[in-house]
Amino acid sequence: MPCDPLSAPSDQPVAATPMGGDRDGATPMGGDRDGAAVPPAVVEEVLLLRIALDQDLVGEVRTRFRYAAAAPHEVRLTFHPGRPDEADWVFSRDLLRDGLEALSGQGDVKLWPASCPCHGATLHLALESPHGSALLEASRPQVRAWLERTYTVVPDGGAAELLPSDEELAELLAGG
Repeated sequence: MPCDPLSAPSDQPVAATPMGGDRDGATPMGGDRDGAAVPPAVVEEVLLLRIALDQDLVGEVRTRFRYAAAAPHEVRLTFHPGRPDEADWVFSRDLLRDGLEALSGQGDVKLWPASCPCHGATLHLALESPHGSALLEASRPQVRAWLERTYTVVPDGGAAELLPSDEELAELLAGG
């Protein structure tokens, strides 16, 4: 099988659509009220993933990787974005981070790093649902670069700061 550009360095993504946020006084264009730069509240990138269709047939599927500060513990992968048959998978950002280095996950989502002569460093994603299963392969350098951009929005370990405090939760539960 000839090598393809999917495993190329992530300097040139297929498409990147970082979006500005409006939290903490940020403007939609990624600046704050004083004009200083603020990281976007959402990090998105569309990558081409290879998918095993059967034992000898491989296809490609456009997949949007999305991270939002509003949901700091999760990443969302949307397969076939913009098409009627698009499908979302949501799982932990930590699971993705760990899967770049070693086997991670159990049950519906499993991730693990791999390497091959044609595609270089890859990330395998095994997804299972009541509707079927899929084995996908992504460029590990591209996924790692995207994931690193998410840490500019919410640093590793910083997600707890975005969650409500115990007092705020108690107030919400009390109806106030």
